[in-house]
Amino acid sequence: MRRVDVLIVGGGPAGCTAALNLAPLRDVVIVERNATPSPRIGESLPAAARRLFRDMGLLDQFLAEGHAPCYGQRSVWGDSQPQERDATRDPDGHGWHLDRVRFEQWLRDAAIVRGAQFLAPATMTHVERDGDGWRVAVGKLELNASMVIDAAGRGAPLARRLGAQTRIDDRLVCGWLYGRDERPGGRGLTFVEATEDGWWYSAPIPNDRRVVAFHTDADLPAARIARDRDALLAHTTSASELGALLASSGFAAGAESGFTTAHSATLDPCAGDGFLAAGDAALAFDPLSSQGLLNALYTGLAAAEATDSHLRGDANALPRYRDAIAVIADTYRQHLALWYGMEQRWPEAEFWKRRHSKRV
Repeated sequence: MRRVDVLIVGGGPAGCTAALNLAPLRDVVIVERNATPSPRIGESLPAAARRLFRDMGLLDQFLAEGHAPCYGQRSVWGDSQPQERDATRDPDGHGWHLDRVRFEQWLRDAAIVRGAQFLAPATMTHVERDGDGWRVAVGKLELNASMVIDAAGRGAPLARRLGAQTRIDDRLVCGWLYGRDERPGGRGLTFVEATEDGWWYSAPIPNDRRVVAFHTDADLPAARIARDRDALLAHTTSASELGALLASSGFAAGAESGFTTAHSATLDPCAGDGFLAAGDAALAFDPLSSQGLLNALYTGLAAAEATDSHLRGDANALPRYRDAIAVIADTYRQHLALWYGMEQRWPEAEFWKRRHSKRV
């Protein structure tokens, strides 16, 4: 049986960030079910990520990747007239619209270069307490880990096996598709538009590609539209400004599409005896916040620091991590209620009634 310091389940942004910061100090193994990153929604990275990359010694490498700049947001929210907010006043500068698959592969490579071992495709099949550590089965391979980290997304499969529970705040889902702008405008703006049955998101991404996504609740009739690529594309006409944007950019939809959960959720506890969770497993954000990827990077880095401190004998490391996540969760919920509360045009529509009932 191989002994390791840290086993991380999930090789997405949170897991890889934790691994690349721990690997120079600890023996780290990542277990990831996909051999290569899969296409997924979530391409916007705020400018504040620049500070995290600098702290991790990765800023120059990230900038060299050449992701598309995000210079601000155009929105139709709370009013029929579009509003724009640019990044000129942000002390960190502009954000980015990412090639998500390439970004995740870059993080994987960075973790491996720093010494983490990547097991992919692989699945954790068993975990149990073994003295002060954990006995973990990954297929036929058995590992003994001093610490385990769940970075496997909203489902938090590892932490839930260990007794943690996920609090799900809503039923938000997202249908998305990728395509190409035949007449790219080059303004680099994220676009958001509210409609009666949910809200739309679109952003240009590298190589003149574009993502279009629709968000609604899983139990509402509009969810059937979100699940079907052709219906989703046809439904873009329900949002007048989005339709105009796609027409002006010469958007041509491709075959690549998907459907995913997008609800807010928190894990209780997000850290316990010999384990912690990071990224969506610990705290999942509504995509309206545009903070999901930033949260993955931040909690991955914080998880690495808490894990190393815990393994060095700091009894308060995991409680401090729990407290930090709790503060982020409280602030996030307050801001989310305010964002949704700004849209009052459809007070009787079920999607919006649910959001307004959570105002603080």
